[in-house]
Amino acid sequence: MPPKPKYENLKEACIEEAIKIIQSDGIEKLSLRQVSRRLGVSHQAPYKHFPSRDHILAEVVSRMYKTFADHMRTMPKTDNPYDDLRGMGQAYLGFAVTHPLEYQLMFNTPLPPSHEHPDMMKNAQQALGLVQDCLERMGHPHPQETALFIWSVMHGWSSLLQGQALDTIDLDQEAIEHATNHILDQIRLALTNPDL
Repeated sequence: MPPKPKYENLKEACIEEAIKIIQSDGIEKLSLRQVSRRLGVSHQAPYKHFPSRDHILAEVVSRMYKTFADHMRTMPKTDNPYDDLRGMGQAYLGFAVTHPLEYQLMFNTPLPPSHEHPDMMKNAQQALGLVQDCLERMGHPHPQETALFIWSVMHGWSSLLQGQALDTIDLDQEAIEHATNHILDQIRLALTNPDL
């Protein structure tokens, strides 16, 4: 019988394998038993780092939220919060299109309870916090509610871009190509309304 492989960092190996399982087989197939089998370690080995499947999933998603927030921060910060917000909107859509697995896991998948996984919740709040900061710089009276409004618009458009709905309706292709800029313009216009 061949010896079981040794990993310099078993926790990181488990996380990497969990992501591979989700990519190849879907989130339903993720289990600590499957992780251990694919790594060639004992069934109990992953439990040294993750008490349950929810814990490894929360760690995977927590890191994705952090990557997402870091991506939003790559937009240069200027003296104009409206321009900064537009840049973050473009970054949001760019991330959704170029990282579809991560986006689906973060925003379209039932996740472990956030109160049981505070690091996941903290990382999830980072990107929305960046939008709130912009709104506060504008002196907006309702930064949290308006951040949720902006998030819902961006999430809806990014979901349409990722899905097949746009292919099933007879829309002018030029309108679809110009829609992102139009949506960002409309958000800016909405922000000039103090009653929003």
